[in-house]
Amino acid sequence: MHNNFTTCNGPATLLYWTGASPDSPAFARLPFPSGASSEIRQSLPPISSTINQQAIAERLKLSRTTVSRSLANHPAISADTRAKVQNLAAKMGYRGNPTRTIRRSRQSKPLTIGILIGVPAENVAMATFPFILQGIRERAGMEHVAIDVCFENPASFDPAVRPQNIFRNIRANDWRGTILIYPFPEHTVAMIARKISAVAVLESYSTPGIDTIDTDDSVGILALVTRLAKAGHTRIGFLTWEYPVVGHWATRRFGGYVEALFSLGLQFRPEWTINVHKGGPHIDHLAKSGNITEHVVSLMRGAGVTAWVCAADHQAYLLTEELQARGIRVPEDCSVTGFDGLEPPQSLPRLASIRVPHEDIGSSAVARLLSRIVHPKAPRRKILVEGLSVEGLTIAPPPNP
Repeated sequence: MHNNFTTCNGPATLLYWTGASPDSPAFARLPFPSGASSEIRQSLPPISSTINQQAIAERLKLSRTTVSRSLANHPAISADTRAKVQNLAAKMGYRGNPTRTIRRSRQSKPLTIGILIGVPAENVAMATFPFILQGIRERAGMEHVAIDVCFENPASFDPAVRPQNIFRNIRANDWRGTILIYPFPEHTVAMIARKISAVAVLESYSTPGIDTIDTDDSVGILALVTRLAKAGHTRIGFLTWEYPVVGHWATRRFGGYVEALFSLGLQFRPEWTINVHKGGPHIDHLAKSGNITEHVVSLMRGAGVTAWVCAADHQAYLLTEELQARGIRVPEDCSVTGFDGLEPPQSLPRLASIRVPHEDIGSSAVARLLSRIVHPKAPRRKILVEGLSVEGLTIAPPPNP
């Protein structure tokens, strides 16, 4: 569908297009009252074929190269200069080439992007980032892009305190953009995005201009809760872990859990959820006493909860292992679901889960970042990649009371 305003000397006409020729009956011509023509013309954004980078450069008394680099969000140009150029370009109606992409020959120097992974290098148990990196590497090779991988502990990573690390990498390795894997603090992300273009993977931020490549959490959780309900479960709990930097992914999956319960007519009880409410009790999964598993067992015995939806596979596998160590069988005594589709540790059953296509997400992140570098002021985008259901062996009918 397309709306086209014709504002000639006579009454204005709105052409409502359904995809056919203008001479076709598929066009509806709706006359506007006299005088509407000037109002419509005033409401339209300025469009001029004479607005180019040279015109912007002359207005700001900058070189055309500086303007070109500012429009491309190049980190070699200061953030203030880039902002002035981009804001004036928007006011003047400069659009550039909407189909422009980064094209580099194999003989030219590769464009470099940084990959910031929010986890210490030594803490990689049950991690998903290697699969995301695989997709990034494959797409980067196709696009003649070099990648520079950096591990950062998100709890202590603050460029305002020790800016030399991240910004030295940006300058020394000539980063043109960065892909953020795992949650980082909002203020840290805002500082990075002010310097270079950024795309977030499996996490979203309020900072303007940061695109997100994610999976559809709600659809995946709905599928898992529906399977539990069909197996006969009516008392279903939800748990997640405490993390140094709280991301939105667990909250989104909790939202999918609540939505699924209501859509299926099942009861929602806040006391059957663990580590969700910001002001509620927070339970450490690593504590020797009073840990998450003990709380789960207490709710199973005291409230009759027969199934648990975990926000991620690594949480669900540890819960399964610790339940079995207490003599509670999964799924005969308690059903457990995860999210990610990771391979099971030795001696544990494969989880009923949602396999996140991490390689596809990594590949999409590279493509999105290259577009963001060329069009830094484009509207923010969130791309959802559908997960795949994993049948698993951890769902069974609830035990007899």
